[in-house]
Amino acid sequence: MEISERQLEIISAAGKILTESGLSGLTTKNLAKEMGFSEAAIYRHFGSKEDIILALLQYLRSTMDERLAQICLPDTAPELKFQAIFNSQFQFFKANPHFVVAVFSDGLLEESEKVNQAIMQLMQVKMKYLMPLIMQGQQSGTFTQAITTEELVHIIMGSFRLQMFKWRIANFQFDIIRQGKNMLEALITLMKP
Repeated sequence: MEISERQLEIISAAGKILTESGLSGLTTKNLAKEMGFSEAAIYRHFGSKEDIILALLQYLRSTMDERLAQICLPDTAPELKFQAIFNSQFQFFKANPHFVVAVFSDGLLEESEKVNQAIMQLMQVKMKYLMPLIMQGQQSGTFTQAITTEELVHIIMGSFRLQMFKWRIANFQFDIIRQGKNMLEALITLMKP
């Protein structure tokens, strides 16, 4: 995804506003105030609030895809890949808490088909790496076969989402890396055959 430095600043500021004030707080007026420039300057980069949200979701999708592609090397053990995927996610969000809103993006302009499609594409990137990893782990005996691959992925993604929600409502005050590590260890224990 091609994104200018200024556009990245705008979507970062938009993520911060969404995290603090929700969708109703994301106005061009509030965004311009956060950025320290005029509303007209925002419209030079984005045509609408929907375009800003789409850019935010597309940026997150492309950065996650790049990070996870580097982690999921074919010769790495499934358990190590699993830990690496989520450690990468926790580290990214610790460095960029203003993007946590994307984890809770359902309801974000839900009347917008484009936004709904972007949310689906974001979820599909994570599933693109998790599904084969879990399947590989099940075939090698590392992970249980008592639960289908798809259901394990749903449990894992739901656990991640809950962990991020707890961090967000705690106003990002606890160590997400440490808590994330605890969550991963619990999930791995549950997934063992």
